[in-house]
This record gives sequence, structure tokens and C-alpha cells, in this order.
Amino acid sequence: MMRTRPLKVALLGCGVVGSEVARIMTTHADDLAARIGAPVELAGVAVRRPDKVREGIDPALITTDATALVKRGDLDVVIEVIGGIEPARTLITTAFAHGASVVSANKALLAKDGSALHAAAVEHGQDLYYEAAVAGAIPLLRPLRESLAGDHVHRVLGIVNGTTNFILDKMDSTGAGYQEALDEATALGYAEADPTADVEGFDAAAKAAILAGIAFHTRVGIDDVHREGMTEVTAADFASARAMGCTIKLLAICERGADGSSVSARVHPAMLPLSHPLAGVREAYNAVFVESEAAGRLMFYGPGAGGAPTASAVLGDLVAVCRNRLAGATGPGESAYAGLTVSGMGDVVTRYHISLDVADKPGVLAQVATVFAEQGVSIDTVRQQGRGDGSGEASLVVVTHRAPDAALSSTVEALRKLDTVRGVASIMRVEGE
Repeated sequence: MMRTRPLKVALLGCGVVGSEVARIMTTHADDLAARIGAPVELAGVAVRRPDKVREGIDPALITTDATALVKRGDLDVVIEVIGGIEPARTLITTAFAHGASVVSANKALLAKDGSALHAAAVEHGQDLYYEAAVAGAIPLLRPLRESLAGDHVHRVLGIVNGTTNFILDKMDSTGAGYQEALDEATALGYAEADPTADVEGFDAAAKAAILAGIAFHTRVGIDDVHREGMTEVTAADFASARAMGCTIKLLAICERGADGSSVSARVHPAMLPLSHPLAGVREAYNAVFVESEAAGRLMFYGPGAGGAPTASAVLGDLVAVCRNRLAGATGPGESAYAGLTVSGMGDVVTRYHISLDVADKPGVLAQVATVFAEQGVSIDTVRQQGRGDGSGEASLVVVTHRAPDAALSSTVEALRKLDTVRGVASIMRVEGE
């Protein structure tokens, strides 16, 4: 039997994502009601610019007073898609205190204060769902939290930012430089006017924190994530990658330590073998590769951003929260029982691809090999080639075996001090092997 009294939903923000949420709620109202077991009613929409025409939304629902809206006391669910830390954080906790569950797409806030928000939800007996915060339309958090709840996840490796993947894909496929590829991404609407959050890895780092916390049942905050951007990646790096049978991706990597007692989370560009499933992710698409004990290797792929894809994930959460509401229950909250140690980047075991400009004379390779040996880093392959331009210099490329990142960093610093090393042209981690 369907309940006739509607569940009341407030929408905070009506931009690209919020307007799509409102549209789907209206155009698919009957389907949503059938799936939930009760109709849902858009009870209010908080915006900053009330005079803007919003097609399909009753102007009487528009308000600039978001605080008053979430304090109404008759709301069942608040959907927060305004982003940022404040006022989103205060509005969400206020919604909990006034009897509403929350669906959010706010990755930055969840990465910074997710634990506190979960605690506030539990205190007031409400739900906090945020599938849309990490990978747009891709169902990822719910499979990690529920479908793999009986499994043991070892590693989560993903492309979680469409802008950076578009730029790197264009650099790889067309030979374009970074700025040229960024200009194309901007012209096509994939990159913001200020792309810093994307290209410097801040967006991916927030998503990595959320993923690590859910996958490893451990509180991981944004400050725990090692972050490097991809603005220094060059056409020469792609040439080196191709010589190794690799491409370059900006990766979010969350993994357990070798003994299982620690976890790390990091974001940085890396060389990835062309045989790896993530290497074939093109354009602005996202994909996340999960390695677990029982299920083995799983990959989740799809559009990771955009109004309609993100709204799809928001509406999926809305249906789940409304069903919980009708059942008088709440869904799974924060799971942090494992309490694993969060390791710094220095403890992470990885591989390096190092390109050096060196003097083209006997004994240079021996000096370089000695530095690696002194730091306890084993060399996998070496490739040296003279420039042939009369400069007396050569290019020396060294690929290491796996070693602690701290040892690899120390090796690079020691190499810089050699008289025969004219410069360190490129340093790139190698993943996925």
C-alpha cells in the first residue's frame, strides 16, 4: 500500500546539479513514488539569486533563507548541493537537529568533517548519504559499504577527476602540451575558469579520503592524503611512458600496508601499463579499480561529473533515505571500527621512473648506481642515450623496483648532488603492476 501523505524534501542549491535534481523529481514523480512507497514533494529550494528563472520550479518554493528552510521541522530530507565548507556544514547539522535526513554531494566537506557529520546524524537518528560526492553517476560508495561488507578490500585505485583525465588523454593521444590540452578542456566546459582544484589534485584528494575511510573502516581525513598535481607533466613524460608500454593518469590510490595494520591515501600522476584496465579510460570519464580478497578485481566506470549524472546519484540516495524513513530506520552510518594507522607518503612502497640529464662520459652510470645502492633502492632497468648534439650530455632513464617512497626521494636528492648529473628532468611513480 502506498502512503498518500508525501515525504517533504528541501533542496539547498539549484545550480547545474540542483536544477537537474528538481527536474527529475518533477518529471519522474510517479516512478519515484512507486519505488519509495510514498510520493515525494519538493517543499522548498534555497538559492543565492532568487530572480533567476528556474524552469519547472514553482517560484513560491524559492527562498534565500536556507537556515529558515532547514529549521521548518516538517522536512523529511534535505538535499545539499551547494558545496564548500560553510554554510553547508551548519545547514546540514541544523537539518539533523530539526528532524531531517541529509543527502549531500559535498566531497570537500565530507573529506574534512565526515566523522563529525556522521556523529551528528547518529545523535539525531537521521541518515547521511553521499554517493554523488565521489564519482558522479558511478555506483561506488554503496558497493564498497554494502556489497563488499563481508569482504576484505586491499586496494582502491582510481581516476576520479574527469577534467584531469581529459587533459592527460589529449596529451597522450594528440601530443599536445599541458596548456594546449587545458585550453581545449576549458573551451569544451570540462575545466573551470580556475582549474586549480582539479589540476592540483585537491578534488581527487577529497574523494580519496572518502574512499579510504569507507574501504578500510578507518577515519581518513583530507589532511591524511598525500597530494601532487599534474601541471608539470610534459610531452617528454608521455614519450618515456610509451617507451615502457605505459600511459600517464592522475590516480587516487588507497591501500592497506603490507602487514594490514595501516592504510595510506595518495593522489599523484603515475605511469600505468597499457594492459591495466584504467589505462583505457578516455576523455572525461572516471573509473575506479577495487582489489579485494574474495571478490578479486572489480572496476566501476562511467561519467564522474555533470548535472544529470550527479543528479542520478543524488536521486538514488533520496530513494534509499525515503525508504528508510518509511520503515522507521536508518541506513549504515560511519564504519571506523578498524582504526588502522594512517601512514605518511614516506612509508608507501612504490616504484619510480627517473629521467636524468647527465654528462656523457665513462663512469657516470657507475656513480648513479652507487647512489641507488647506498639508499637501499634496487634498479630494475636503465636506458642511456647520448644527445648527439655536441653538448657532451646524455639522457639516462632509471626505473626502480618497489621501495619505500622516502628512500626513493632520498635517492633523487642524492642524485641531484652529483657533479655528473646536470639535472633531474622528470620523476614519475609507476603503478598498476
